[in-house]
Amino acid sequence: MKTKAAILWEQGQPWSVEEIELDAPKENEVLIKLIATGLCHSDDHARTGDMQIATPVIGGHEGAGIIEEVGPGVAHLAPGDHVVLSFIPACGRCRWCAIGRQNLCDYGQFLMQGFMISDGSYRAHARGQDLGTMSLLGTFAEHCVVHETSVVKIDDDIPLDKAALVGCGVTTGWGSAVHIAKVQPGETVVVVGVGGLGVNAIQGAKLAGARTIVAVDPVPAKREWAEQFGATHSVHSMSRAQALLTELTRGVMADAAILTVGVAQGSHIAELNALISKGGRAVVTSVSPWTTVDVELPLQEFTLFQKELKGNVFGGANPRADIPKLLDLYRAGLLKLDELVTTTYKLEDVNQGYQDMLDGKNIRGVIIHDHQEGPE
Repeated sequence: MKTKAAILWEQGQPWSVEEIELDAPKENEVLIKLIATGLCHSDDHARTGDMQIATPVIGGHEGAGIIEEVGPGVAHLAPGDHVVLSFIPACGRCRWCAIGRQNLCDYGQFLMQGFMISDGSYRAHARGQDLGTMSLLGTFAEHCVVHETSVVKIDDDIPLDKAALVGCGVTTGWGSAVHIAKVQPGETVVVVGVGGLGVNAIQGAKLAGARTIVAVDPVPAKREWAEQFGATHSVHSMSRAQALLTELTRGVMADAAILTVGVAQGSHIAELNALISKGGRAVVTSVSPWTTVDVELPLQEFTLFQKELKGNVFGGANPRADIPKLLDLYRAGLLKLDELVTTTYKLEDVNQGYQDMLDGKNIRGVIIHDHQEGPE
């Protein structure tokens, strides 16, 4: 079939929206009509080269839609199912899936390669070339063919333009507080960087029972957003946060600090570490270039103060359990998704959407795919 997609032909170039040819699903694959996709910062990291990805590639990894066709061997999904696409697949069989750590599934090794994990080939083509897909998904398209291990069925009453957000940003941010930082009731938490990940780290910390949540961002509008999502205080810099935490905690400092800035630098880590208490947890959620290898830290603080520095992939989530859980929280009014969407765009406006993100105008921009029959 013919459909439309936003393609990155070379790193450093803008997204090119054009017609593509999409093959039918093969064994263990499904064809999905995409309704909405979030403009996650990771796709721009792929464009700039902060994340290395094979090109040409269809962008997008935070999407939701409706299954139109299933390939041979697909047993638990059917045409008409409403689904969220998980940016990390969960095979259910590897060591990591078997011990309940689906976010570390071995299929994750293929995320930036772009070929189908079924057989190493491609389903999308344009200009006589094969097209890879971001995170094995490629949701910057009106339709996509994906492996069933990336697909999570959801209830039909959940709006798909909101459900799309739990495919990456919401789950990663929320999980950074709940699963990785393991925030407990009454604790003090600081979140550095208030974007699509940061506001959801704030939501996670609030739901986990944090008493004090300090948001750090240089953009005044983002600090205002942070307080709407649960932050009790907001400041413009980590140095100001250090002074505020000293005052609020009588020198104890934060139980957990979560780094969710747009691009992490080595200098951020020491500043983050300075915000946490003895026994505190510092969580690095932000992406950084592979060339960022130098970090200076006072090592005795780990030996003598028992501080922890923790990494974060997909918020430590098990997508098949946590995606439905988060949507249940949304349905119950406990998780804000509607308020996350600051601007909606057409697929043709993808480059403007990312410029708005870089200019600090959006928490999350969302592309609504313009199918002739209208969004569902």
